[in-house]
Amino acid sequence: MARIAGIDVPREKRVVISLTYIYGIGKPTAQEILKEAGVSEDTRVRDLTEDELSRIRTAVGQYTIEGDLRREVSLNIKRLIEIGSYRGIRHRRGLPVRGQKTKNNARTRKGPSRTIANKKK
Repeated sequence: MARIAGIDVPREKRVVISLTYIYGIGKPTAQEILKEAGVSEDTRVRDLTEDELSRIRTAVGQYTIEGDLRREVSLNIKRLIEIGSYRGIRHRRGLPVRGQKTKNNARTRKGPSRTIANKKK
């Protein structure tokens, strides 16, 4: 496995797909990185030379990824909670934050249903 930004990316996949295993890098960002590094998207990770790997590593280094990005996101959520904004209150209560309806669905955020009212025996 090749190691990029402290993450072992799969060797058998194409480089553009392997880069998406790094938190904070999606497909469009991976394509930008490969264009910067001058590496073809179709090459497999196992076929990369050390020079190409180092160019990819330097290109990846320009982005906020992994631990730094996770920390930034959690601090942003913590700030919203502290200032008492609507979004912060929704985060605190574990409800959907982006305006979704909660009457029927939203089970991912709300968790499993707790009680069933007037269940007949």
